[in-house]
Amino acid sequence: MQEFKNRVAVVTGGASGIGRAIAERCVAEGMRVAVADIEGPALAEAAKALGATPYQVDVSNADAMEAMAEAVYKEFGAVHLLFNNAGVAPEMKPAWAQSLDTWKWVIDVNLYGVIHGLRSFIPRMLAGGEEGHVVNTASVAGLVGSPMISPYFATKHAVVGLSESLYLELKMVQARVDASVLCPAFVKTKIAESARNRPGGNAGTSEPNATVRELVENGVAPESIADQVFDAIKAGQFWILTHPEMDAVIRARVEGMLARRNPALGN
Repeated sequence: MQEFKNRVAVVTGGASGIGRAIAERCVAEGMRVAVADIEGPALAEAAKALGATPYQVDVSNADAMEAMAEAVYKEFGAVHLLFNNAGVAPEMKPAWAQSLDTWKWVIDVNLYGVIHGLRSFIPRMLAGGEEGHVVNTASVAGLVGSPMISPYFATKHAVVGLSESLYLELKMVQARVDASVLCPAFVKTKIAESARNRPGGNAGTSEPNATVRELVENGVAPESIADQVFDAIKAGQFWILTHPEMDAVIRARVEGMLARRNPALGN
């Protein structure tokens, strides 16, 4: 996909972080943009600044996503770029100590949020017969393993697998819609403050530890991620791996799997 001017983009989790940077890039490309987020005040501010249309929606709610898709098509008539970007991260605990509420929250947003986006928008995109592209935001956490934040890693691995299947399925039906999966490492976003939007409030939850918070605060600028996303869309590239310094870690994991080596702390 090379032409973006006057085309339509939908960005979930678009009020801040990577989503907002992608929405800004869409606007800069001359696109009409629908920005979705659960956080009302931040969404209103972002939409006003961008000149985008806001949709306050919980991506974990299938009916809400379907209603949004219907509203977007009623207003814009088409969607050409779909960014399933909304995501959250839980507190730092072992897998067995994470509450069922935490597991459900993270799975509902990070995995079902993508599923709902695909189910609500892709049939409409295919029916329109126009050129398009879907970008699902996973993480480098979907390509490697690490302790203490297993709900996040589990959902990001799932999004990577889902995205690979989606890419192949679109090829099978010779669709004019392409797909990519975005797998960044640390980016300067509000991911460490995810509990602010947790259902029922964040009482009784803790945020990721100080080390993780520092890594996020010192992460790469979201704008650089948006640039790489658009480069990948133009190139028809599936894997969007934005942090080359992680290549060795990914390679070591794959080689360890093929060598039947057990996972090790620090790898």
